[in-house]
Amino acid sequence: MDYPNDQAPGAPVRSGIPEHGRVPKYYAVKAHIARLVDELGEGTPIPTERDLSERFEVARETVRQALRELVLEGKLRRQGRGTVVAGPKLAQPLSLASYTEGVRRQGRTPGRSLVTLDRFPCPDALAAETGLTRGEPVWHLERVLLADDERVGLESTYVAEARVPDLDTAFDPDSSFYAHLAERGIGFGDADERIETVLATPREALLIGTPPALPMLLIHRVSRDTEGRPLERVRTLYRGDRFSFTTHLRG
Repeated sequence: MDYPNDQAPGAPVRSGIPEHGRVPKYYAVKAHIARLVDELGEGTPIPTERDLSERFEVARETVRQALRELVLEGKLRRQGRGTVVAGPKLAQPLSLASYTEGVRRQGRTPGRSLVTLDRFPCPDALAAETGLTRGEPVWHLERVLLADDERVGLESTYVAEARVPDLDTAFDPDSSFYAHLAERGIGFGDADERIETVLATPREALLIGTPPALPMLLIHRVSRDTEGRPLERVRTLYRGDRFSFTTHLRG
């Protein structure tokens, strides 16, 4: 097979060219724009759709399709009426470390914006999933996740009121919930985690500030403390164009 000698590790084989050799026109344009993006710095505006269509001698709709895919992949982002080069994705480790720790390790400033903090009796579904007692008071903490003041996700945390009875008065919603637990001598023992791709609901898309059609990475986590007791249930949406996840495997 005809692989280029400078093929980057992890890049699509033969740059995504089908075996029959017929490359969709939009994909060829996308590849040209991607190379242009690699030469430009973060935040640099790219040429207009009109300029790109004239440069590559294609229809503007062909350029739009190429740009849409590059935006969905996180290589470009919309800014006002134009399109600029996006920064690198945040690589969040799959571990019991908090979101705050993961973002700080990459030189970014983490933050959170409180959406809601309320309390209600634990419903059957939550009790069955976590091992909490049906009807016992639980907190629901919902926050928008920020990285350098950019909205990048939405996090919903459910925890028994008995574990953190003063959550509504003693906790800073902009801070790490895990650090808050550690200050109270509560340590994480283990967790079960599941990842899937979804589309945000209209409400979620509005809170995160993204189009509803933007793919999201959804993480479900059920955590227990060092004694094996149920601790938290977390549902976190991450923007698919701004996040990737890493883990280390051992045989």
